[in-house]
Amino acid sequence: MNVFEKTIKVVEDDLDDLQHVNNVRYVQWIQDIAKEHWQTRASTEMLDNYIWMILTHYIEYKGQAFLDDELLLKTYIDKSEGVKSIRKVEVYNLKNQKLILSSTTEWCLLSKESKRPIRLTQELMDLFN
Repeated sequence: MNVFEKTIKVVEDDLDDLQHVNNVRYVQWIQDIAKEHWQTRASTEMLDNYIWMILTHYIEYKGQAFLDDELLLKTYIDKSEGVKSIRKVEVYNLKNQKLILSSTTEWCLLSKESKRPIRLTQELMDLFN
């Protein structure tokens, strides 16, 4: 399993009226880290030929994050077959290592040209294993 990680610091713009990280911000981070993982691993040819579309999101909130918290985001591909790939994202409080969020997102691979679903090649599946 190829785990991609990054750290971020919670800023005021990430907060909601309750002064903790807004749920919408978590969704943005989930999408951002998935995109970064894809872009750092994929070849130029892959980037030129394929795009990903989200089919479903499942998010389980385990805790909260607040202003100035440092967070560790981890993502990896759990399963790939046909035209779909299941990506996991976990968000941890870097200071105490507590899990704040766990998500599962189902992505569909599309041809960049036709915008139609396309089967994952073995090369694409091997990219994240």
